[in-house]
Amino acid sequence: MKVFIRVMKALSDPNRVKMIKMLQIRPLCVCEIKEALGIAQSTASKHLKILEDAELVRSFKDGLWVNYSLSDGSGSPYSASMIGNLKHWLDNESQILELNQILPGIDRHDIVGK
Repeated sequence: MKVFIRVMKALSDPNRVKMIKMLQIRPLCVCEIKEALGIAQSTASKHLKILEDAELVRSFKDGLWVNYSLSDGSGSPYSASMIGNLKHWLDNESQILELNQILPGIDRHDIVGK
């Protein structure tokens, strides 16, 4: 039951649900996520850690960048189920539609000035 509760708690925050929806589009770094959501980088990192602990997202290094993507769900049937269901849920919510519009214009190189 602990794993189930961890997944449900991870998805109990609106910003974490938005992160999952953004990661359905493409892998992102913390700076891109914080820019899209308008939150502090430390806050974005804490949210991502919770999602990673619930096996909903995974991180991987790409040179100096740490990228986040959706987990394949192989670590937990609960995370797999929620990742699968969220692909079909909330797409018509105004906040998700707004994120889908601004996300293509957010680029890590523009954010960090390189």
